[in-house]
Amino acid sequence: MSSDAQEANADRRKYEFRKVIEELTEYEGSGTQLVTIYIPEDRQISDVVAHVTQEHSEASNIKSKQTRTAVQDALTSIKDRLRYYDTFPPDNGIVIFSGAIDSGGGQTDMVTRTLESPPQPVQSFRYHCDSEFLTEPLEHMLEDSGLFGLIVLDRREANVGWLKGKRVEPVKSASSLVPGKQRKGGQSAQRFARLRLEAIDNFYQEVAGMANDLFVDKRHELDGILVGGPSPTKDEFLDGDYLHHELQDKVLGKFDVAYTDESGLKDLVDAGQGALADQEIVQDKNDMEEFFEKLNTGREATYGFEQTRRNLIMGSVDRLLISEDLRSDVVVYECPNGHEEYEVVDARHSTPDHECDECGEAASAEEREDVIEHLMAIAEQRGTETRFISTDFEKGEQLLDAFGGIAGILRYSTGV
Repeated sequence: MSSDAQEANADRRKYEFRKVIEELTEYEGSGTQLVTIYIPEDRQISDVVAHVTQEHSEASNIKSKQTRTAVQDALTSIKDRLRYYDTFPPDNGIVIFSGAIDSGGGQTDMVTRTLESPPQPVQSFRYHCDSEFLTEPLEHMLEDSGLFGLIVLDRREANVGWLKGKRVEPVKSASSLVPGKQRKGGQSAQRFARLRLEAIDNFYQEVAGMANDLFVDKRHELDGILVGGPSPTKDEFLDGDYLHHELQDKVLGKFDVAYTDESGLKDLVDAGQGALADQEIVQDKNDMEEFFEKLNTGREATYGFEQTRRNLIMGSVDRLLISEDLRSDVVVYECPNGHEEYEVVDARHSTPDHECDECGEAASAEEREDVIEHLMAIAEQRGTETRFISTDFEKGEQLLDAFGGIAGILRYSTGV
């Protein structure tokens, strides 16, 4: 499998896991009756079955009959699922969730979800019983790869934060007490210059302290540090060896950035694209810039569900661009005259009534599925690559807000 195909498959797996996690986090149990089990790939299934059997026996001591029954039912369901596996779990392990969730009106529904081969290996065996499913370890696995430290500063203010995969996270900020270049009356020029240099030095030390506090503990995980700001500020800061010596070695470059507030961190990522060439956010930006360039020429770009779907079916889409934050379903309707139409609805909303656009007859809903799954299935059949686009930059936000979260870069113009 090519590296591009592997990356696309990994992105799809991440999306599928993220969907299940979002569903699981909405569930609640009326007591400590939702069971989660994390099983690493080197843990024998027979050992897990023995552990679950022991927990089932101990659950008989739970005083509440409702909770006791719910926990034992969940454990029985987990044992049933474990029968599908041989000696060991699949690569990276498995995670099983099972329990009676509140469905309203004092009623409960039993749910069991099994997630095989998560994006990263399950580190250790874990049994958890609570009123909520334990999803945090899985959420950490889905965090974007790549960790960079970001520093922007001038002589007035500074901001320090992270670039985690595609996400820019501001963390710390500081304002300086450096006086302006004009001295006050009564001060000699020499004294004023000395006081100003001391204030600048103190501020640089403060900024370095923020960076050291944030980055030093993560220095072995850091892929690099970017420093931005106007000249000569950033040059003075780096040349003055204010940073911890192990962080100095992590600096990938210094870049001209006009703003040093939180927005300056995003500007720094833009300015440092060369240093970040292998990072996901840069690929997202390049895809969106190419999309807008082709859109402006009015030729090799498409957007919106219907137009993109039609281009996918024709095989004209080179890359399908999907917003990471898109949460919609597509409903397939058919009217009495045999006309088939599609409508995109919010995943949280019920299926709406629909009138056929061609004949005006009431149409019945024949099928409803996740809109991303619907489009990706067509894309895979046509050899189209799917890219998930972050909303952590302006054009990524525009994909979701202005284009419905769906767009495509075409191989050739189709006029659709």
